[in-house]
Amino acid sequence: MNDISNQSQAIELLQELGLKQYEAEAFVALTRRQRGTAKDISDSSEVPRTRVYDAIRVLESKGLVETQHSTPQVFRAVSIDEAVNTLQSEYIERAESLRSTLGGLEPADDADTTEATHEVWAISGNQGITSRTKQLIEGATNELIFVIGHESVYTDQLITQLKSAETRDVTIFIGTVNEKLKRRVQDAFPEATVFVSGLDWLRQSPFAGDDTEISRLLLVDREAILVSSFTETGDNSREHEKGVFGRGFNNGLVAISRRLMATGLPSVDDLEDDTD
Repeated sequence: MNDISNQSQAIELLQELGLKQYEAEAFVALTRRQRGTAKDISDSSEVPRTRVYDAIRVLESKGLVETQHSTPQVFRAVSIDEAVNTLQSEYIERAESLRSTLGGLEPADDADTTEATHEVWAISGNQGITSRTKQLIEGATNELIFVIGHESVYTDQLITQLKSAETRDVTIFIGTVNEKLKRRVQDAFPEATVFVSGLDWLRQSPFAGDDTEISRLLLVDREAILVSSFTETGDNSREHEKGVFGRGFNNGLVAISRRLMATGLPSVDDLEDDTD
């Protein structure tokens, strides 16, 4: 990645963390130099000189920039670590405030808030699916089965979440699509049951022209299921990951998935309860 790409990505990420465009551009410009005047910032960015001071005032109020009151004024960015910690703290504070605010909203109807066992919900985007995965793993009390359909799903974040479940004495089964990944997972989870899934359709669709890949299957306590898939692009991206989620032992999606996943666990004969 070249310097221009790095600058553009940094500006975009700063905007996602709450800075406006000129503020992000001014901060990136200062980060690239030890110090600078308003003219220096304007010359090395796309911030008009007349707008530099407005941007600096905001950055200074956020603790991201320091000012030397000379003539002309000189500015410098705080260290990268300090800036990241500051923005992270502000982001977390906003998220917690949002949680509290949303939690205090009055319901618009008197409908039962209990999730219906027959309902299936769609989730779109890697962030949303990863967040729901985390939520389900954290809520597991007895058993979870996680089938890794694509190696990119096996992240450090997922490993941490599964290890946390282990500390709660949750029984863990982890399926993979090949022996190489199985060995990696087994090394990380020596106490878990790790296996190469017998679900052949995980690896490749039986239908011609279908390049959709199953990315993950998660069954928690045999009563909550998350299934996701994505179409792999040239850069191995998962931007278009889509998933479905259902809860309830008698939920149709959960029941079907429970039985399908049981066929991929040849070493666990009693995975599917005999309810007949």
